[in-house]
Formats: sequence, structure tokens, C-alpha cells
Amino acid sequence: MPRLDGATEWFGGTQAHAEAEIKGHPTLIHFWSLSCGVCKENMPRIAEWRDELKERGLRVIAVHLPRYESDADIEGVRAAIATNSITEPCAIDNEHKLKDAFQNDKGYVPAYYLFDGAGKLRGFAAGERGLDLLKATLDRVLAAGITPQPGKTDPQSAAASKS
Repeated sequence: MPRLDGATEWFGGTQAHAEAEIKGHPTLIHFWSLSCGVCKENMPRIAEWRDELKERGLRVIAVHLPRYESDADIEGVRAAIATNSITEPCAIDNEHKLKDAFQNDKGYVPAYYLFDGAGKLRGFAAGERGLDLLKATLDRVLAAGITPQPGKTDPQSAAASKS
């Protein structure tokens, strides 16, 4: 998993807090934007996963990625965080450093990155059905436990990493 360096601001915690919180845990990083209607529609499901799957180890980090100049309005982002019940740490990526670190070259929002407890990327999906596409992988990652089991790999992820 890339480091969370370069955010212009953090809400709901600091970078150090976020990185400490996710260490050794399966983690969902979700990119969203103020101007993205699909992002807002998917927020309740992300909140549900965050709250209901925390006991099973899942951690969630939000990254606000502005698509337009108006999306960079910090007060607008702050209001959207409250309106959409984003209680997980939220990085503000106004300089697109996290976008680049996560190789989100096209600037997809919503975009979802699922990492296992060892920080290995297990799934990526973007767009309206992104969460649906990640659900089976999320279930597998959580079933494997918080910490990776030595010598065990997810065959689907191993196949994906070879392609």
C-alpha cells in the first residue's frame, strides 16, 4: 500500500493516526469528490462496511480528490464529510499526490482500493458498481483474518498480479 503522504489537509485524524490505525488490518481506501453523485450514493454502503466490519478487522480511509476547481473548496468538503457521515480519516488530495501514489492516473471517482493486512493490493474497482465488484474479494480478505497467513495466497489475486 502506498504511504498516505502529500495530503493538503486531513479531517477525522492525521496521516500518522490513519497509518497507525490501518497497520496490519485489511483496508479499504476510497477516492471520492464533491461533484460526484455516484460517490455520494455509495457513501451509506461504505459507512455500513466501515461500522459493521470493523470487528472483523476492516479499516477505511477516505480520500477527497477534486475533479474541478470548485471541488477544492475546503468548507464544501467539510460540509460533505458531515452530511455523508464520513467518520473515517479523510485525506484532502488537492495537489493529486495521493492520486499519483495510488496510480489513479485517470482520476477515477469513486475508486476503491482494497488491501489485505500485509498492505498488498487485493482488489481495485471504480465507478457505480465498484463496491459490488469488490464485495467477494472483501469477504475473502476478511475470511483470511487480520494478519496474513504465511505461505497462503489468494489464488485470484495471484492470478491477477501475473496478468
